[in-house]
Amino acid sequence: MEQLHPSDPHHIGPYRLLSRLGAGGMGQVYLARSDRGRTVAVKLVHPGLAAREEFRSRFRHEVAAARRVGGTWTAPVLDADTEAHIPWFATGYVAGPSLRQAVAHDFGPLPGRTVRILGAGLAHALQDIHRAGLIHRDLKPSNVLLTLDGPRVIDFGIARPLEDHTGGMTRTGELVGSPGFMAPEQVRGETVTSACDVFCLGAVLAYAATGRLPFGDAERSGGTAGLLLRIVEAEPELEGVPAELRDLVADCLRKDPAARPDPAAVLARIGAGDTVADGRALEPWLPAQLVAQLGRHAVQLLDREDTGPAHAPGPVAPVAPVAPAVVPATMVAPGHLYGPPPGHPQAPPGYLMPPPAAPAPRPRAASTVFLVATALVVATAAGGAVYALMNSGGGTPQTPGGTRSPASSPANGSTAGTGTGDPGTGSTGSGTPAGRPGVLPAGYAGSWRATSGSSSWHLVLTPGAVGDSVMTLSVDAPGYSCSWRATLRNAPDPVELNGSTVVSGAQPTCTPGGWSRLRLLPDGSLRRELDGSASAPLTYDRD
Repeated sequence: MEQLHPSDPHHIGPYRLLSRLGAGGMGQVYLARSDRGRTVAVKLVHPGLAAREEFRSRFRHEVAAARRVGGTWTAPVLDADTEAHIPWFATGYVAGPSLRQAVAHDFGPLPGRTVRILGAGLAHALQDIHRAGLIHRDLKPSNVLLTLDGPRVIDFGIARPLEDHTGGMTRTGELVGSPGFMAPEQVRGETVTSACDVFCLGAVLAYAATGRLPFGDAERSGGTAGLLLRIVEAEPELEGVPAELRDLVADCLRKDPAARPDPAAVLARIGAGDTVADGRALEPWLPAQLVAQLGRHAVQLLDREDTGPAHAPGPVAPVAPVAPAVVPATMVAPGHLYGPPPGHPQAPPGYLMPPPAAPAPRPRAASTVFLVATALVVATAAGGAVYALMNSGGGTPQTPGGTRSPASSPANGSTAGTGTGDPGTGSTGSGTPAGRPGVLPAGYAGSWRATSGSSSWHLVLTPGAVGDSVMTLSVDAPGYSCSWRATLRNAPDPVELNGSTVVSGAQPTCTPGGWSRLRLLPDGSLRRELDGSASAPLTYDRD
């Protein structure tokens, strides 16, 4: 999570904004609370898109379609105003990691039993989606949220009615879907059916079990074009998929849509009746380390609700009264987000808030408190100390430019965000940086790269002594870019950088950062921790 920016609205419709969850190509997403006390995620459309009538027409359709998907394995839309000057919609929120976050950063490939229950939950979700007359068309790890009860499928932003026979291309020729998790018919621009989602399900299960995409990624020779060609022509690489699931995953990944099992067949073959029922896993299904993370997310959410926005009320997004959908608040994934760069223009003044709805009873409050308490107990038992979290931050680092960064892996054996907020304490808390002044160790020098949502971060470290400029950092994202420079503060143990200065990019998008600590991790990656950050650091891989 990230503090609200001064340019952010204070309310959207009946929802009081608490913090930013992230941004991408479609709009900004906020954590918010309703006047009834419900925690929600509110997605505010990019003003530039809101001005296009073709987009508004599609947005109206997609919100209406998403309301029809009210199953227990998916994230329903709770409220929306598609006619506002800047349209928005709200979904329920659950503080849990996405499958991509869990596999790529927090844990690694999941145990076979967890993958089996994951498949059962996703197949149930696809049944709900298809029963509503929709095709998801973008089922991927970042669209799957992990909760204590089971997986949840989110984001119907590019869902289409089953009777819509357009293929994988939009009217502008842009692929709809995510390379690596697209069906061959999507790649070829052919008719897309519900079998497309089953192919994506197979790819997601292979990724969950192995940590790899079944057809490789765009880093291989040929880039994205080569990846798409392999999806159409090559056989999937399923080494590492548990033997009891390999045939099912292979069948889901068949090139011929008609040869793939439907979700009901997937449920039968995966033995769903023994693992899930009534929208939840029948017994604990996640590794203890991920359960601990859920507890930390719960603590962070409660803390955020108590503190609220950190600035005076900003402009109010225009709304019209809308009858909220009567569906349960279940989830939306933190980390899978859409929106403009920070500092985008907001709605013009003069629009009024609708009158607040009468308070309603909150029958789920007791169960919610119990769930949070359970998560915290298990988190503590699994090694996720709440005190350490509250002092280190468990969400998104306030990286320069205000961009969300993925959480680092607890398996790396170090605690995120250990800075105390006092630039003079260093890593030992003694009042001076630990270790002796020196030069940047050779293992740190070089070019490093990380991705966070739609943003690409490039970090370059050059040899130098304390006081020398050794770091340049840049970020490129849709609609903005920034770059920073920093000098060496301490070396060799720990390696610390002084606060960064902006080299290029305009405020408030690009702002100076605090001092930071660098760590080389056992897997060869590099982690940069910002002092005083309320969230997890960004991890870089060597170019």
